[in-house]
Amino acid sequence: MEYTGSKYIGEYVDGRMEGKAEYILPTETRYVGEMKDGMFHGEGTLYFPSGSRYDAVWEKGLAIKGTYTFADGLQYDAKNWHYCDGYDRRFYTEICFGLKPSGISQLTNMDPPRTIPPASYDCGDGFYDPNTRIIKDYRNRFLRNADDDEHEWIIQTCRKGWDEIVGHRPKL
Repeated sequence: MEYTGSKYIGEYVDGRMEGKAEYILPTETRYVGEMKDGMFHGEGTLYFPSGSRYDAVWEKGLAIKGTYTFADGLQYDAKNWHYCDGYDRRFYTEICFGLKPSGISQLTNMDPPRTIPPASYDCGDGFYDPNTRIIKDYRNRFLRNADDDEHEWIIQTCRKGWDEIVGHRPKL
């Protein structure tokens, strides 16, 4: 696996990855679980560098059912998702530990928030440079290139690494 940048630690059957294993991707995402015929198969967990994880049952490389848990312990539930919706805009840490006093805003779930490099955006799993369209993780390692849809979502939704004057601006 060294030529792909991935690393496999586990059992082999007839020269194929099979049995209990750990598979580490070049992005440092790790899969720990069962393999069959060189694919994720059975129970296994993806551990992401951000600290989040995806516990799933896999069949021939595809997740059949699973649970995503964010680094802060918040578990995603597609049917009963009440976090940061139209009715309750609190961050998970505010739900767990309460709101800050009036006049002290919490900008992200992480408090204090990360410092965003100038001309970049914080897109949740790393920083995005709109000029290169590259997203790098918080340790400055390449994650992915943003397609047009993700680019638009980021520039319309995510926190920026610079301030802009909004509203009335008196003549200087």
